[in-house]
Amino acid sequence: MSGRIPRQFVDDLLVRVDIVDLIDSHVPLKKVGGSFVARCPFHTEKTPSFSVNRNRQMYHCFGCGASGNAISFLMAYSHLGFVEAVEDLAVFVGVDVPRERGQELLPVAKEDFSRLYSILEEVAAFYVEQLRSDEGKKAVEYLKGRGVSGEVARDFALGYAPQGWDALSKRFDRGSLIDAGMLVVREDGKVYDRFRGRLMFPIRDRRARVIGFGGRVLDDSLPKYLNSPETAIFSKGKELYGLSVLLQKKARPERILVVEGYMDVVALAQFGIGNAVAALGTATSRAQIDLLFRYSSELVFCFDGDNAGRKAAWKAVEAALPCLREGCQIKIMLLPQGHDPDSLVRSDGMEGFQRRIADAKVLSDYFFGYLSEQLNLATVEGRSQLMAAARPQLEKIPQGIFKGMMRRRLDELAGVSGMDVPKNQSKLNSRGASQGKTFRQVPSLMRRVLALLVQHPDLGQVFVEQNLNLGDFKFAGKELLEDLLQKIALEKPENGAILLEAYRGTEYERTINALAGLVLDVPEEGRVAEFSGALAQLMRQCRQDKLGELLAKDRSEGLSVEEKQLLRGLLGGNAR
Repeated sequence: MSGRIPRQFVDDLLVRVDIVDLIDSHVPLKKVGGSFVARCPFHTEKTPSFSVNRNRQMYHCFGCGASGNAISFLMAYSHLGFVEAVEDLAVFVGVDVPRERGQELLPVAKEDFSRLYSILEEVAAFYVEQLRSDEGKKAVEYLKGRGVSGEVARDFALGYAPQGWDALSKRFDRGSLIDAGMLVVREDGKVYDRFRGRLMFPIRDRRARVIGFGGRVLDDSLPKYLNSPETAIFSKGKELYGLSVLLQKKARPERILVVEGYMDVVALAQFGIGNAVAALGTATSRAQIDLLFRYSSELVFCFDGDNAGRKAAWKAVEAALPCLREGCQIKIMLLPQGHDPDSLVRSDGMEGFQRRIADAKVLSDYFFGYLSEQLNLATVEGRSQLMAAARPQLEKIPQGIFKGMMRRRLDELAGVSGMDVPKNQSKLNSRGASQGKTFRQVPSLMRRVLALLVQHPDLGQVFVEQNLNLGDFKFAGKELLEDLLQKIALEKPENGAILLEAYRGTEYERTINALAGLVLDVPEEGRVAEFSGALAQLMRQCRQDKLGELLAKDRSEGLSVEEKQLLRGLLGGNAR
């Protein structure tokens, strides 16, 4: 198993890459003054507000606020995880990604699965071709009966697997087909096609590469649906059917509808509802929910209204709880009895179906409604059962405002006082509230000092040279300033892009990214003087505030020996 990517390699990679060249290879840039601009790839706009700065190796959009370094861009633009983005950036630069293995640092070439992707792409084309054959006419008739047009069938590359036991093995390399999960190997060593006589749905990853298939029978035989097995490139719990088609048409959908079957996705697309995806024959997983939240802040789970559908919805809720964070929302939409998405959209029409999506239950209402449905909350026993069932589930939710509100809602339903909250909870809530503050509350002078430091980490040396001591002062943003200075001293980042990487995944990440995009209008040659002046002004403000605090305390209750010494020092400094 590959080890972790060394942090030093990531930093070196950010030094090697030119963010202008990288972004220009995806979004054509135009030079304007000292920056390069384009229409933002992360939101719709008519005039360019997306700016890339070569000196700082960072980008910022003045329209939607998106900002970051080269890795952040690849993660957002190509919908990649961190490791995938680093690997793609390494390919762009032309180096191999090393991995930590015990005490050794070894270069490890990215495993090449091109053979599997290639064979599956060829098989998908073969199935599309077979849909037009005489035998494939029954699949075409089935699609016509479901109201699926040729255009939608093309969008999803629907195909047909012929009845023969060796239709694939006669045309393609057997070894590759076995590795890709397309052939079944018997105990006696003989092989046969896994999919036969089925309507075929190619499953693509978010880069639109075919990674597997789903097949539906065209008669009453079982199993009704059959999926590719797990392979080196296909994991059912990590992929979603229809996601690549959705992203090709709209990279940032307002919401994503999660349905139960392949045909649900295809049928909804036929009616103009192109934001649906489906799990691959398994319960919706946390990995799938995390993946979807990369592209949209609202997910709507659509399930049948029968008992099986309700159980599936609850499993989805349980999987979703650890994924919830500020700005993300999940809704649950249970269909009327006897309906699936296809029949309901035909019955209600597209507008009616969209209204049902908009009116779906938010997760919090569904959560408490599901747990309390069979309980009598008028009794102590019922309320106690609710607490026992809900508390372990709520612990799965990440710390933050939503978790606190869910706990308070549980307390209200169970009729308990705030005294029943665990002792350490008030401390956690206080910490969460502190971290959740928007940085707009910090005074503008402090923002300017911090932004200069984020965008030009070498300015940390100015602070060292002036031998400033913040220990006796209290002011908004002090903790972050101290953290920044410490990180710069320890890591010595060559530019702001590397400093941003040092804060990835930390409580300060969003604030640091916002500071990186703050417009300062300071010429390159004047940044040292600007930072020194801002620091001097900040220290004057701190001294004045501390002086006022000590004088007020001296009048009311007197000062300690240490405080008197500090007061004398401040008065002396003030006189000078």
